[in-house]
This record gives sequence, C-alpha cells and structure tokens, in this order.
Amino acid sequence: MVGAIGDAAAPSRVIWYRNLYIQVLIAIVIGVALGAFDPALGTAMKPFGDAFVALIRMMIAPVIFCTVVHGIATVGDLKRVGRVGIKAIVYFEVVSTVALVLGLIVAKVVQPGAGFNIDPAKINASSVANYVTAAKQDSIVAHLLGVIPSSYFDAFAKGDLLQVLLISILSGIAIAHLGQTGERIAVGIDMAGAMFFRVIGIIVRFAPIGAFGAMAYTIGAFGIKSLLSLGALVATFYGTSVLFVLVVLGAIAWYSGFSILRFIVYIKDELLIVLGTSSSETVLPRMIQKMRGLGASQSVVGLVIPTGYSFNLDGTNIYMTLSILFLAQATNTPLTLAQELQILLVAALTSKGASGVTGAGFITLAATLTVVPDIPITALAVLVGIDKFMSECRALTNLVGNGVATIVISRWEGELDKVQLAAALNGATPAALSRPDLPLGADPLTQAGVPVRDNRRV
Repeated sequence: MVGAIGDAAAPSRVIWYRNLYIQVLIAIVIGVALGAFDPALGTAMKPFGDAFVALIRMMIAPVIFCTVVHGIATVGDLKRVGRVGIKAIVYFEVVSTVALVLGLIVAKVVQPGAGFNIDPAKINASSVANYVTAAKQDSIVAHLLGVIPSSYFDAFAKGDLLQVLLISILSGIAIAHLGQTGERIAVGIDMAGAMFFRVIGIIVRFAPIGAFGAMAYTIGAFGIKSLLSLGALVATFYGTSVLFVLVVLGAIAWYSGFSILRFIVYIKDELLIVLGTSSSETVLPRMIQKMRGLGASQSVVGLVIPTGYSFNLDGTNIYMTLSILFLAQATNTPLTLAQELQILLVAALTSKGASGVTGAGFITLAATLTVVPDIPITALAVLVGIDKFMSECRALTNLVGNGVATIVISRWEGELDKVQLAAALNGATPAALSRPDLPLGADPLTQAGVPVRDNRRV
C-alpha cells in the first residue's frame, strides 16, 4: 500500500480549515448560535445529528468484531487474553469506585442542592415516566442474560456492544484453534477490518454536520435558561469531572509514563465530536485506531476499548452519586452513612448497564434511585432539562478514562511501544510513524490506506 495515497517528497501542513478539529469547533459554535437565536429552526436541525450518529453506529459492530477477533486469533496464547481481561476488569472497578466516591464527597462539600426546597408532591412526573418504567424493568440478572444474543447475527442487527463483544471473543478463540485454516480466516478478517475502517474515515468527514445538528437541537430544544436555572449542579459536575481527569487520571498517566494533557490534545478531534453529539459511541472506531497509533497492541486495544464502554464509565459514576445527593439536598431528604454506602454499592453495579449512547446515564440514575426510597423518584423531573448538557460531560470523561485505561493495561502487559507513544503525544501522527509517504499533519484516520497493524514488542 506504500505510495497508494501519494508520494510526498517533503512534509507539508494541512490547511487550517481542512483540520477536522477546527471544522467541528466551528460547527458547534454555529449550532449553539442557531439554537439560541432561533430555537424552532435549531430544533429542526436534529435529523443531521441523528443521521451522523446512526452512520457511525452501523459500523461499530463490524469494527469491533474484526478488531477483537483478529487480535485474539493472532495472539497465540489464549491465557494472555484472559489475563488482559482480568486486569481490565480490576482496573475498571478500582477507578470507577474512585469516581463514585469523588462525586459523593464533592456533593457533600459543595452542597449544590441546598436551598432548593423542592416539594416532590408538586413535581410533574410525566417527563420521567418512561425512564422510571425502564429502570424498574431492568435488573442485574436481566442485564447479564441480555449479554447473550438470540442468534449469532442478532448481535449485529441490534448493535448491542456487549453482545458483539461476546461473539467476537468466542469467534476469536475458535479461530485460534483452527491452525492454518484459522490463520487464513484471520487474514481475511483483517482485510475486512481495513475496509470497515476506510468506511469510518469517509463517514467522519461529515462529523461537523452531525455536531452542528446535534448542538443546534440541544440549545433550541432545552434552551440556555434550563442550563442557568440549575447552573450550580452543572458547574459542580463539570468541575468534578475536570478534577477527576486532571488529578486521578493525571496521576495514573504520570505513573504510566505519559502526560494526561498531551493525551487530551492527541484525542482533541474525538473529544469535540463527542461534545457535539453527546455520545462517546460516535468515536469508538476512531479511538481504536488512535490507541493503536500510540503504540498499544491490537489485542489489548480490541479488548479494553469495547469492554470499557460498558464497564469503565467514570463520568457516569461521578454523575450518579453527585446527582443523587443533589436530589436528596434539593428535596430536604437526609441520608444516613449506611444509605450513602448503599448508593455507592448499587451505583457500582447499575452503572455497568450504561453504554456510550446518550441518555443511558439518566436511565441508570433512575435505576439507582429505586433502591433509595427516601428520595422520591419523581424528583428526577428536576434534572430532565439539563441532562442533555450533563450527558456531554459524562461522555467526554468516559472517553478520556477508556483511553487512559488502554495505555495503562498495554503497559502492564509489556505491549506498549514507548517510543511510538512519546512520538505520537509530541505531535507525530500514527500515519507519519508508520507511513512516511504521507505528509506530516495528515489525518491518519481518513488518509491512511490501512489500519495500523499490531505493534507489540516481541
């Protein structure tokens, strides 16, 4: 494939307005302005955001399948796959618990709900009826059984992340035991993966349109006033999330040999897309490639990123404990230490049901509230108007957390190319590292001919 894109004799820089980061940023600003000055027209832009999310979502299942299957099939040591999975789950649980505790502590110190004096009897609960019903129907057993699809291809049809991950792991293990036949199948799957990533590169070019539509709808439908009315909670949540990213994830990153700030700059395009669409799911395929570009092995990336989208939701965890205590304070409902510990325990379980889809965090919050009857569940109606603004922060924090987890676990496994990590975080693109024929500054996700291969140190 070398030379297929073009043979640039000398490095060149991408014109500023062709940079995806700039395009998405401009689109978000225009979307906010349109939604604020003409709410009706802004609300009408919703199909643009929905279409972009739908386009990305239709590619997630095949991308995860190809990535995970090829990663497992080419490992050669299935015990290592299990070891990576165990390390990932342990890491997720520890960091997620820290996020839950941080949200609880900040809520008790800042008291964002103090002084609201909300009377639950006067709340119109119709706006949260659907969320409450969904929360009551869900259970831990039902969620676990829901991981098993009704058929092999049903997982692809539904696009359920955990179902796709399950059949991908099983398929990868099966292929690894097929000898030479399995090797040929793995090559074919890798070639299919290259095609799927190429399709993602085409779709991502429409990210500015999607971000514009989603942001215009958010501001037009919910308005700035709803944001300002509960500004204390929103500001507290955003501040707590920033604190978690810079201090908690920053310390983990520092211990693992990289800078959290440089990492954030490295995934700035993805962060802006998430900001515009309120869903981290829209950048899942890009994050797989970006993590490979940082020197993480294909097998670790293929397992950690998809799993993290259901089990490593740091932003959602902060949101849950912070919001529950806010509602308790706003309705003047005192909580005992035992009840607060119960909230932590239940939230640690229910948060595993939330995915990268926007709105899932609100359903998870409703499910957690059902076990604390002292707080009226109808109080959730207070948060409906601002949940869309908070979902953006949830998705952003979740995305950063999953990226950091991938690098950390790759390092634990001894499969992190530290030279490539340092080079990429200092400005060299993954394409420039593996494809010298591409100009410096080129977007490796839309211009590279094939996805970055497994780069383990062996």
